[in-house]
Amino acid sequence: MSAETPSPTSGDRGGPLAGRLVVDLSRALAGPHAGMMLGDLGARVIKVETPGTGDDTRGWGPPFVGPEEDRQSTYFLSCNRNKESIALDLKSDDGRDTLTELLRRADVVVENFRPGVLDRLGFSTEAMLELNAGLVILSITGFGHDGPEARRSGYDQIVQGEAGLMSLTGPDPDHPQRVGVPIADLLSGMYGAYGAVAALLERERTGKGQVVRTSLLASIIGVHAFQGTRATVAGEVPQAQGNHHPSIAPYGLFTCRGGRVQISVGSEKLWATFAETFGLAADEPRFATNADRVRNREQLIGVVEDAFSAYQAEPLLRKLEEAGIPAGKVRTLDEVYAWDQVRSQGLLLDVEHALLGTIALPGPPLRFFDGAAETTPTTHAAPPLLDGDGEAIRAWLAEPAPGA
Repeated sequence: MSAETPSPTSGDRGGPLAGRLVVDLSRALAGPHAGMMLGDLGARVIKVETPGTGDDTRGWGPPFVGPEEDRQSTYFLSCNRNKESIALDLKSDDGRDTLTELLRRADVVVENFRPGVLDRLGFSTEAMLELNAGLVILSITGFGHDGPEARRSGYDQIVQGEAGLMSLTGPDPDHPQRVGVPIADLLSGMYGAYGAVAALLERERTGKGQVVRTSLLASIIGVHAFQGTRATVAGEVPQAQGNHHPSIAPYGLFTCRGGRVQISVGSEKLWATFAETFGLAADEPRFATNADRVRNREQLIGVVEDAFSAYQAEPLLRKLEEAGIPAGKVRTLDEVYAWDQVRSQGLLLDVEHALLGTIALPGPPLRFFDGAAETTPTTHAAPPLLDGDGEAIRAWLAEPAPGA
């Protein structure tokens, strides 16, 4: 295992995982997102790509940006910041030898091949742990590593459907709807990174690495939350019902004069305040308790929207804020990235790309403080060009490994 693995290209950016080496063998989104999260935490992440074509997402578009002769996919840019790239043919002796040297020095390896693929390439779990007993192996699949459907290919929208998420999303039960981002991929990457960090922490106690497994299926089941216990405990089958909460009312998207606002009236105290603010009878039998309001949701929506019809969206939002009612608007992404609050949280990064120059990327969602000051890494590397760091990585591997 590596104690210090300084990057030959980007230097130590600091962060909780500074000095740790991650070898990212994954492609598409779930694994790369996990690798990017570990990179955001300060780990050095070396992305191993297929020569000539690279990660699948390098070809996913439009949109593509950059010079005509070397167009760059914005999809690839979304999930590969803070990484270096080396192109290796893992079916060749040279590729396998180079990967072997990387694994000997690595703390974490990330892979999302179908079960059995790495075994056929000579890098089974047993082989990798024999090379490096302290290695944490993060493995992400579509439907799980075992069980009757383990060999199925996992694609986000298919899993959203298979894992029930689409049945909960959309205007009504007859129109199932996918979430607007590849949420199964993203969640499995997040769960995977969380598991890898936990395994690194346990290694501090045991000195041994281990395998961390998750899947797109598991990631969606893992966020069923109260909808899951409606099914498993109450015996109800939740269904899509648009932009209103199934268990709290009023909570959702409401029309006003010339626009829409969202509100969340999540307690009886808030309901009393809301009713008083808009001239409603808080103790009316149809709406006296949250359970009453949920049962009579459609009537309640009509009453609320009738009250809101006197207001344009912005004055209505101000009135709700003054009353202490949680509320908000529905922003487009250009509005989100122009929002001062988003920028204040470090959620938009300017990085220098080798081909594109200065580009803005959505930033990492975590911040760190030591009690006196913020210690969040503020230096970030742009997503790499294919094999852009290959020569430097090979030169580094030619040097004696730490502790050798």
